[in-house]
Amino acid sequence: MELEKLLEKLSNAHGISGYENNVKQIMEDEIRPYVDETRTDKMGNLIATKKGDGPTVMLAAHMDEIGLMVQYIDDKGFLHFVMIGGWFDQTLHSQRVIVHGSNAQLTGVIGSKPPHVMKEEDRNKPVKAEDMFIDIGAKDKEDAMKMGVDVGTAISMDRDFATLANGLVTCKAFDNRAGVAMLIDAMKQISETKVNATIYAVGTVQEEVGLKGARTSAFGLNPDVAIAVDVTFPGDHPGISKNDSALEMGKGAVITVVDASGRGLIADKNVVKWLKETAEENDIPYQLNVGCGGTTDATAIHLTREGIPSSTISVPTRYIHSPVEVLSLEDLRSCADLIAKAVQNIDKYF
Repeated sequence: MELEKLLEKLSNAHGISGYENNVKQIMEDEIRPYVDETRTDKMGNLIATKKGDGPTVMLAAHMDEIGLMVQYIDDKGFLHFVMIGGWFDQTLHSQRVIVHGSNAQLTGVIGSKPPHVMKEEDRNKPVKAEDMFIDIGAKDKEDAMKMGVDVGTAISMDRDFATLANGLVTCKAFDNRAGVAMLIDAMKQISETKVNATIYAVGTVQEEVGLKGARTSAFGLNPDVAIAVDVTFPGDHPGISKNDSALEMGKGAVITVVDASGRGLIADKNVVKWLKETAEENDIPYQLNVGCGGTTDATAIHLTREGIPSSTISVPTRYIHSPVEVLSLEDLRSCADLIAKAVQNIDKYF
């Protein structure tokens, strides 16, 4: 499938942390022709294996998106929720959502106390998520429960894939359906050549709530080297400076040297060398990232067992952890190509 269409299909799917099955099914269907076997481990990670001689490499793309969950239903049928993953409260207000009831998917809207009845000092303060609620049109609590809503019902954003100018696209959940799309495309490229390595292409679960799937799958696989495939924020729009991020959209794939000022990942030097030299040899545009915030599955993977040499390949993405994330299709292609080319020459480095 064309990379853009694959990204659209994955991003329009719903799968908050712990509820990734819809995304996993798409990933498994799309990647199966390019691997020898697929399986799901006890944690829910999808592990697609392409067997070969030589080193073992783990390519990890998390399947989950941040979302919400019903905490309780009040007597009037309004849903009160908790945030699953790292939301900035103000991005939630007045959004339309999908409530994944047991009977059907329900449309809801996030509301709060109207500003018309707020005190002056309250109107000048941002509304907190704890003061918001979801309206699904229920008459009362019993009506909401008849619709299939209960405590623990998952909620995701109601946003569809759309095209902007100059090769940019927007949707919810590019973090990290972009990584999943890049991984599938890379495996398609890899399947067309002989590779001296065994490849574990892993769709991990629950990254947004603690890198959980990466930790358990890496422990089970114990690869020789690993690359996390994800998104990262650029510093090329208003409100952010190059001191926050020197990355730019349209400048190619991002290779992580350090993230979270070293509190997350300090990438293995040989892995960085491998990725840089591969990009240069194949004329793939790339950027190096020394980041001050945010981590990826590589943080958990590289600390597994006695340590697994790791880095991350990311696509620069604006407005991460919002329903309107934006990326460049050219950068997406650069990332997919870099993953594929790196795996094809892995035996020269490991």
